[in-house]
Amino acid sequence: MTQPDTTTASTPPAATAGAVDAAIPSQPADVIHDIGYRHYDGPRLGRGYARRSLYVQSLRGAYGLGRSAKSKVLPMILLALVCAVAVVMSAVAIYSQAMTALPLGYTEFLPQLTLIVFLFVAAQAPQSVSRDLRFRTVPLYFSRPIAPLDYVGAKYAALTSAMFVFTGVPLVLMYLGALLAKFDFADNTKGLAQGLLSALLLSLLYAAVALLVAALTPRRGFGVAAVIGSLFVPFAATSAVQVIAFDQGHPDAVNWIGLASPTSLVGNVQSAFLGAEGFNPGNSAASGTVGAASLLVCLLIITGCLALLLRRYRKAGL
Repeated sequence: MTQPDTTTASTPPAATAGAVDAAIPSQPADVIHDIGYRHYDGPRLGRGYARRSLYVQSLRGAYGLGRSAKSKVLPMILLALVCAVAVVMSAVAIYSQAMTALPLGYTEFLPQLTLIVFLFVAAQAPQSVSRDLRFRTVPLYFSRPIAPLDYVGAKYAALTSAMFVFTGVPLVLMYLGALLAKFDFADNTKGLAQGLLSALLLSLLYAAVALLVAALTPRRGFGVAAVIGSLFVPFAATSAVQVIAFDQGHPDAVNWIGLASPTSLVGNVQSAFLGAEGFNPGNSAASGTVGAASLLVCLLIITGCLALLLRRYRKAGL
């Protein structure tokens, strides 16, 4: 008796794979969805616009503009203080019948307020650069069409401008007071020009030194202390050595010793070329040679500080 064939025919593997592939639904192709963002079709403003924006924002930040009310307190108080001194002197000159000139000359005003100037630049230099280092935002600047040279140049120009406003506005108020008191127009105009030149040199020098020192630490408190120390310690040490040299009968060496301090450098240039009295012991005016040497040292300090600052930000931007 013949047995029925119960052998089941095996399904070919290729057919099984085809059936499985047919059972899996096909995946849609990748697409980009428009979720409603507006496309930018305007002009690409480029590197120059970035520099100007960084300069304007840094200058505004030096006086706390665009920031919290707490950030405005110190710079505005210091600016009001130096302006108040200028207004008081102008008022005295206006209402005094015996005076023929301001109590202080235009080139003599800022040296009397040295500590206040120190406080302003020491407070604002770390505000300009330390926050970017602390929060590591420097590489974000350099990811745009802006180079380390642009960053350093904008920050330096902004702090210099802030310093020039701080030192120049009281001189203008003094000038207006002198005109209201009907003092000699030509003499006061010349004095104002000399005072503004002195304020510009001071601003250029102090801003370069302060930015370099402040850029060495991301901590603002440390930066403030370091900037004050870098300006006040040389000034105090130089003044002490000058007094010793003058007391020991070396008056000619007094002005040369002033080359060791940024503050004394500006004083030497003022007394040599801008008609100011000497601010050293004995009130001896600096000679033309000392004045030229002081101006050269100022330029070297400014150039050296900016070169080191540029090197610092080339590393910080990595």
